[in-house]
Amino acid sequence: MYQAFFGLDEPPFSITPDPRYLFPSARHAEALAHLVYGVSEAGGFIQLTGEVGTGKTTLVRSLLAREPSGVEIALILNPRVTVPEFLLTICEELGVAVPQDSRGSIKALVDALTAHLLASHAAGRRVAVLIDEAHLLERDVLEQVRLLTNLETPTRKLLQVILIGQPELRDLLAREDMRQVAQRITGRHHLEPLSSGETVAYVRHRLRVAGATREIFTPSALRELHRQGGGLPRLVNVIADRALLGAFAADRHEVSPALVRAAAAEVSGEAPVTAWSLLPWAAAVATLALCAAGGWWAWSRLAH
Repeated sequence: MYQAFFGLDEPPFSITPDPRYLFPSARHAEALAHLVYGVSEAGGFIQLTGEVGTGKTTLVRSLLAREPSGVEIALILNPRVTVPEFLLTICEELGVAVPQDSRGSIKALVDALTAHLLASHAAGRRVAVLIDEAHLLERDVLEQVRLLTNLETPTRKLLQVILIGQPELRDLLAREDMRQVAQRITGRHHLEPLSSGETVAYVRHRLRVAGATREIFTPSALRELHRQGGGLPRLVNVIADRALLGAFAADRHEVSPALVRAAAAEVSGEAPVTAWSLLPWAAAVATLALCAAGGWWAWSRLAH
């Protein structure tokens, strides 16, 4: 809606995980390196955690876009499944053929997957399973994942597993009955929110990717955007998008701190009275006033 108004080629603050918009902050670059290491070098488990909206899924998409050489990757986006469904999803992601009558058999699925892992190893390829939203894994599925990591040669594991989830994943793996899984985690990384300076650079980066050729948010508006969004990229995106829409509605080519605060309030459901939110009410009041004036004029004519 507002792209042409601000000279943009596309919406800059979409919440879809587009790798083109990945902001190379120090912490995101470190997290991405963590994932690359996990799929190409490590064995066993790698754990990546972060609060909602810190950019974990975007990192995963960026990893897949890189297409690491010599690595087959199975991406699990919905971990709330049964053990057979989980194993079948891995097989489907890796292109492993499973007979229709064997799809409900854990043994048949594990045997098919094991054969594929051995063939990949013989061909010099690595196999990795990335599990997004891993904090939602049921205990029996997580135990099956652990059993899969038992598959190994004398020199290395045949399967790498990357667990990506919210901080609750750390609590899950800290449980006594999960200690066998926790002991196999060879790397842990927690993705922190952006700092104030990183948020400023993040917003400018996304605007540039979207085609901006000038500053749209004032420096004070960028600082306010960090304060309102807490450095969480997803929330910053939502507030920034709403602020641009507000500026467009008010015919302003520059976003001010007041517009950011109003946008944040609307996003949180606590919208204050603002210039652009008053526009429809002002129009309605003006219409009523004109009608009242017209009615008074007509009455006065009749009275005379």
